[in-house]
Amino acid sequence: MSTASPGHLTRRQLTVLILALMGTGIGQSLVFAILAPLGREVNLRELQITSIIAVSALIFGVAAPYWGRFSDRVGRKPIIITGLVGYTVGTVLFASVFYGGLTGLLSGAALYGMLLITRCCQSVVMSATNPASMAYAADHTTPDQRTKTMAKLGTASSMGTILGPAVSGALATFGLLAPLYFAGGLAAVAAVVVWRNLPPTPPAQLTHRKTPVKLRYTDRRIALLLATAVGLFIGFSGIQQTLGFQLQDKLNLSGIETAQMTGAALMVSAIFTFVTQVTVMQRINLKPTQFIRIGLCSLLIGAVIVSGFEVFSVLAVGMAFLGTGLALCMPSISSGASLAVTPEEQGGAAGLVSSCPAIGFVIGPICAGGLYQIHSPLAPLFSAGVFLAVLILFLINDR
Repeated sequence: MSTASPGHLTRRQLTVLILALMGTGIGQSLVFAILAPLGREVNLRELQITSIIAVSALIFGVAAPYWGRFSDRVGRKPIIITGLVGYTVGTVLFASVFYGGLTGLLSGAALYGMLLITRCCQSVVMSATNPASMAYAADHTTPDQRTKTMAKLGTASSMGTILGPAVSGALATFGLLAPLYFAGGLAAVAAVVVWRNLPPTPPAQLTHRKTPVKLRYTDRRIALLLATAVGLFIGFSGIQQTLGFQLQDKLNLSGIETAQMTGAALMVSAIFTFVTQVTVMQRINLKPTQFIRIGLCSLLIGAVIVSGFEVFSVLAVGMAFLGTGLALCMPSISSGASLAVTPEEQGGAAGLVSSCPAIGFVIGPICAGGLYQIHSPLAPLFSAGVFLAVLILFLINDR
């Protein structure tokens, strides 16, 4: 099997990486679209539902840096496959526990505990795919192409989020569990594609990485970028994880209708993320920090609009601003972190960046879910406050 030289990511390699990340991206967007109505179908409270995502995200955030450093030693390809297989098995188990809740085999604390355990076990393994994929791309790109390449990888998650809600809405007519089982099968297909088509990193590129370099979140080279990533995902996850509740309560929707409308809103966000990443990020040459500043402003505007929506069209405008902001920020953060460290630290840096969304999903859903139970508009306003604080922090500390 052929291998590519450092500084050159072939179209075949890029396509396979995108397909792998799309597999998990579609799966995650399916979960986010149906979890709120599905949780209510089995009599879980809002805070219980959001806490499942939050706790499992904490596990993801802890595990991702370890997988990134492990890929420095054993290579990227086997770690990518491990994550996809773990996602497949974990999703099937997660859906099966929900099936037990819908049929009455499980209920109350037992149901909640089983859902939490299966989701956390899934997170431990599925956290391997993203850092290994990002590190693979960093291995095969030159510094001047890094931001554009990370933006192209970002389109994978965007396309996954575009396709996921559409698939979720269609499959939800067969039951709320159908999208979950579909997501598990899709990740299995992605694992086979990577196994058959992704060239391994040449052994010569790994000889100097026998001892993985352990980066820390406090490393001065990347600390501001990591803090920014955590903050923006605290805000975004707060909106995302309470969106289903807002739609169901404001528009008086059924469980299936809520899943479909939530999916549609997430799809609007993802479409703007995708369009921004394939146009603005590929054609305009700005520094990563400049993209981040603009992106944080867009996120702030989106959160303010979402906090006051009463009809879907207004919500769609807010989600468009949120999607644009994510498109500008995350590839720039990934690129900035990659450029700030040495070749021996690429896996570690990718692992830390990959853990940031998960850490955000620990705090955001818990805070927003709790605030929603007090007064529903507080959830998106909390996110707007977070985006404003992150923007101020970034402007003050960016050199």
